[in-house]
Amino acid sequence: MIIRKARSTDAEDLKVLYFEYLTKFPPKEEQDMVHWGELLEKFEKDEHMHLLVVEEDGRAVASVQMEIIESLTHNVRPFAVIENVVTHGDYRNRGYGSALLQEASEIAKNMNCYKVFLETGSNRESTLNFYRNNGFAIDEKHSCLKKL
Repeated sequence: MIIRKARSTDAEDLKVLYFEYLTKFPPKEEQDMVHWGELLEKFEKDEHMHLLVVEEDGRAVASVQMEIIESLTHNVRPFAVIENVVTHGDYRNRGYGSALLQEASEIAKNMNCYKVFLETGSNRESTLNFYRNNGFAIDEKHSCLKKL
């Protein structure tokens, strides 16, 4: 198992992960994969954006996205937000999601973050237990959503 930052060449693999395994309602419109590639190149260079993937069999089969956000609180220490935790159906139950969450947490710790906040749209008990088993407390803080 190789964990690394996503590259522009991962765009098609990420599209499969996001639209077949992450979201219940994939977009109907065709995606601009050139733009995806450009954005991935930007993420790869940005020390505050971490789009991590597990590479297996020459492709990205699991992913987690984490943003480091500067803050004026907690002695001017940043915090991290994780979203879009997903593993390809053919590669589940191999520890890839846990490995990605561990790597993201280590990055946050090394960047002096005082907390890591994880967002999930899932209410499934198995998903929530997965996050609990990886050290995340459920319902300690509340997230409010306003769709735009």
